Amino acid sequence: QVQLVESGGGLVQPGGSLRLTCVVSRHIFSTSTLDWYRQAPGKEREFVARITVADTTRYTDSVKGRFTISRDPAKNTVALQMNSLKAEDTAVYYCNSFGPFGTAWGQGTQVTVSS
Repeated sequence: QVQLVESGGGLVQPGGSLRLTCVVSRHIFSTSTLDWYRQAPGKEREFVARITVADTTRYTDSVKGRFTISRDPAKNTVALQMNSLKAEDTAVYYCNSFGPFGTAWGQGTQVTVSS
């Protein structure tokens, strides 16, 4: 069974930081590419960041230099460190995996950037 569980969302002021964490089933973590997506109100879900099993990373242009994705094999987690947050980063953030066991999504965690 594939399981992804996100945590770490919340309310933060512009310029602040948050760290999102996604716990991933062990067999998925060791074999799959792990992504973060987000969906703002009234908008389509969009790609944010990716990390492969080889630790190769990729980011959407709007978060480059502000967000960092990382994996922790000891804890089977993928994290998204978000710095210099802006109002336009407000969204529900989702963890995603794809690989030999298919594609799976977490339930999402709300991030709100507001003063």
